[in-house]
Amino acid sequence: MEAGYLAAFTTGLIGGFGHCTGMCGPIVVSYTLQGTSSFLDRILSGILYNTGRITTYMFTGALMGLAGSFVNVAGKMAGFQNIVAIIAGLFMMFMGLGISGLTGNAAWTESRAGLISKAGMYIMMEKSRWRYFPLGALFGFIPCGLSYSIFIASAGTGDLLSGMLVSLLFGLGTLPSLLLVGAVAAYIRPALRGLLYKAAGWIIIATGTIFLVRGIRHYAQM
Repeated sequence: MEAGYLAAFTTGLIGGFGHCTGMCGPIVVSYTLQGTSSFLDRILSGILYNTGRITTYMFTGALMGLAGSFVNVAGKMAGFQNIVAIIAGLFMMFMGLGISGLTGNAAWTESRAGLISKAGMYIMMEKSRWRYFPLGALFGFIPCGLSYSIFIASAGTGDLLSGMLVSLLFGLGTLPSLLLVGAVAAYIRPALRGLLYKAAGWIIIATGTIFLVRGIRHYAQM
């Protein structure tokens, strides 16, 4: 699983600069900079926001890992070993093909964030500085091809802690782009962001292949 952990972090790092600065960057700027007057305030707002967002990733990853463990147990009872790894691998390869642009794009997963954005406006009505944590936790649920692929990978681990760790590493990988989004987004051309996003898609395809091979290895040895 070490390769899977590294791939999750790398996907977040490359995909963050390639995708998050374009999709999530404007959201982060418009929400987390409201009412902030100093550089320190902006940094604190960003930290609180991203802590909430990564907390959601960890929670979702843990649930997906737990669900994967149940699927594995059911699969073993039915005579199928590592069935969740095979399913996760296939889904990740499918998502990766879309993100990389080989089969269109993954925009269909990212076009349903309207309700979440509206809920975020209500959170921002609060005056407390701590509002940025629940805001980040809420926006962690925004439909995103990259995060959804990682959640599938979390399920593929078939373990609660491993699933949580995969999502945590992905979230940590996205931190540089979102913490520096105000300064970085202006210097990354849309074309370059597109290339980085597609590169993240190829990493997801490779990770899905790892899960698929791990899942079918048992049958090859029978």
